[in-house]
Amino acid sequence: MLERLFHVRAAGSTPGREVLGGVTTFLTMAYILAVNPVFLTAAGIPLQGAIVATALSAALATLVMAFVANYPIALAPGMGMNAFFAFGICAATGAGVPWQTALGLVFWAAVVFILLTVTGARRMLVRAIPKSIQLAGAVGIGLFIAFIGLEQGGLVQTDPNTLVKIGNLHTAPALLTLFGLTVSLVLMARGVRTAIFWGLAATLAAALATGVIPPPAHLLSTPSFDLPGLQIDLRGALRLQYVPLILVLLFFALFDTLGTLMGVAHEAGLLKDGELPRMGRALTADAVGMLGGSLLGTSPVTSYIESGAGVGVGARTGLANVVTGVLLLLSLFFAPLVGLVGQSLGPGLNPVTAPALILVGVLMVGAVREIDWTDMTEAAPAFFTALLMPLTFNISHGLAAGIVVYVLVKTAAGRAREVHWLMFALAVLFVLRYALLPA
Repeated sequence: MLERLFHVRAAGSTPGREVLGGVTTFLTMAYILAVNPVFLTAAGIPLQGAIVATALSAALATLVMAFVANYPIALAPGMGMNAFFAFGICAATGAGVPWQTALGLVFWAAVVFILLTVTGARRMLVRAIPKSIQLAGAVGIGLFIAFIGLEQGGLVQTDPNTLVKIGNLHTAPALLTLFGLTVSLVLMARGVRTAIFWGLAATLAAALATGVIPPPAHLLSTPSFDLPGLQIDLRGALRLQYVPLILVLLFFALFDTLGTLMGVAHEAGLLKDGELPRMGRALTADAVGMLGGSLLGTSPVTSYIESGAGVGVGARTGLANVVTGVLLLLSLFFAPLVGLVGQSLGPGLNPVTAPALILVGVLMVGAVREIDWTDMTEAAPAFFTALLMPLTFNISHGLAAGIVVYVLVKTAAGRAREVHWLMFALAVLFVLRYALLPA
């Protein structure tokens, strides 16, 4: 039955390798179970609902990828997109959209994603957006997430004169964050792929041992399925003013997925003549996962690059995803423990998850080396994209700036032919948006 479903032998693997790969992927990405609720609660979603929605959406999307595309690529709410959901869409400093409506925005972005995939229009969109903007988006999101981690870990704080300054490193949150960073960095330097997970676990253990966080009354519980997605506002999300937010969600969902799929497929040796077989199925599975996540009550679900850890130990088929998905489902019964990790020690302080955010930022910023910094028409748009995301605390502002600058400098250099017509259209729309509407 396993061979008929997943063609394990044909992929050059064994059931044992697939199980090991599935467990490895789970351990590598398990930090999201605690980290994502931190962002969802910042958006206003109740903690317990956020925990269940995160685990359930990740499990179901991972299983969809297993049975639809037969790839060992797990899915979960994406880092970066959860930050945009919380601080760019829902927060008062962002668009100030109610979280119920924000879930509706994710839903409609997923619907467009599915339509683009089914019709093949996604290829035009991929060709339209320059590589420098795609890469700079990953860099900017990495810096943004790391900045949030530094802030939540008490390592930086606001200053009336310089906007930010170093935090008080003698406080318990700052010391815990530094401890977690040290453990994680040592493990990463030693080549441990699950370093972020074990660093988070070590920080929690230190917080419990020092009494900074009180121990839970119990570790196991029956999950409550009072899901935030039951309150989704689909009609309210269709307002014209929300179109730019939907476009940003769509942009990052599409390119984050493509980058992850191609990266993991390359590591697994799944590419044929530079193309990924069943690419349409994989993208459809990703889009369906995003759609399902919105209905359950979480920020956009996407493919996880951490799946490369499972591939590294032998996973080659969707059977590994089945193992990862089952483990994600089992994590629903450990909601009290996950809630313990995600609880705040004060306004904007969560030193247990802060090291994970910082180190995810470190990994994402690695894309900066692939940008052509010798060409000003590529470097300037990339610079403004990456820089403005953390400085404005908003991903969409950085993306808009990058697109406008790209069109400007390419045209000024007499290289307008290199710019896709869609980029000109987006640049005009962004200019009108900032000229006519409040930032």
